[in-house]
Amino acid sequence: MSENKQDLLDKKQELEERMDRIKKDISGGLNADFAEQATQLENRDVLLEILRVSEEELQSTREKLAALE
Repeated sequence: MSENKQDLLDKKQELEERMDRIKKDISGGLNADFAEQATQLENRDVLLEILRVSEEELQSTREKLAALE
């Protein structure tokens, strides 16, 4: 599948926005309740993996855009 420049730009923006939301969520403090903290920490692990994959996808998208120019 060949992606055009606008598709890649849209994808880049979507990934950057997703990563910003994840970083904001991760930077939030922990709840005072220990049970809630455990859930937050489990969720944080998932978010970190989503962030890692998004960073890889963003890099790939940037490389594709650079190849078009």
